Amino acid sequence: MREMRYEAPKTLEAAVALLSGAQGVARMLAGGTDLLIQMRGGRVEPELLVDIKGIPEMTSIVAENGGYRFGAAVSCMELGEHEAFAKAWPGVTEAVMLIGSIQVKGRASVGGNVCNASPAADSVPALIAAGAVASIVGPNGRRESRVEDIATGPGKTSLAKGEIVASFLLPRRPSHSGDAYLRFIPRTEMDIAVVGAGVNLTLDEKGVCSQARVSLGAVAERALLVPEAAAALIGTKVDAAALKRLAAAASAACRPIDDKRGTKVYRIKVAGVMARRAAEIALDRARRTN
Repeated sequence: MREMRYEAPKTLEAAVALLSGAQGVARMLAGGTDLLIQMRGGRVEPELLVDIKGIPEMTSIVAENGGYRFGAAVSCMELGEHEAFAKAWPGVTEAVMLIGSIQVKGRASVGGNVCNASPAADSVPALIAAGAVASIVGPNGRRESRVEDIATGPGKTSLAKGEIVASFLLPRRPSHSGDAYLRFIPRTEMDIAVVGAGVNLTLDEKGVCSQARVSLGAVAERALLVPEAAAALIGTKVDAAALKRLAAAASAACRPIDDKRGTKVYRIKVAGVMARRAAEIALDRARRTN
């Protein structure tokens, strides 16, 4: 068996130095709910394992400029149980609380869910709809990236060697805003999404949608931002006609595969249905917020 080196740095700079200087396969360990399964199955054999759970920026949830910044190593359960965050971003909270069992949620990190780059990851469409921005630290310093630009395909990301997603920033929400995330799965619990849909919208004082973002998961090689679906809502009171156009735009954006959980035709149809339902929930929340 190949020897594996384990390191647990206390700063981002030290973690970046370890990862960028690695000669063989190197992986980060946060919750380990994806990585350990991959290692056990022989799909990944790291020569270097960098445990990032001891880095303060990566394990904190803080208010910032009216929004929230949370570390990439924050567990799904910790984020889901943060009352102020859940009140501000119920759709994102819904998404992270759908990731695995109670035991898995206690370990799995949001950053890991994003960087594992599964097209069906639950947190990703919700974060994309929310306009979340990732802070990425690497050998060349710090940069920012929209969450929709991190995954490039199944298991592949835009991160360069030595780069680490350190945290995510969700911006200050305008008044009368709401978000929601829904997924369709074959079972009632702990299954992989056949389709996931995240919607985030804002209403003006007259109840007209002034801003919107719509994202779909499990219908392409990565989660999609769907501007055409958002455009169907903006400038309307999110009435039946607008929701019908939203559903059509969501379905039109899909480029899914056939697999044992659903056919292409089925996924395309369900995507429109789920996007419309998520928009209805987001609309109700926007109407009830100050």
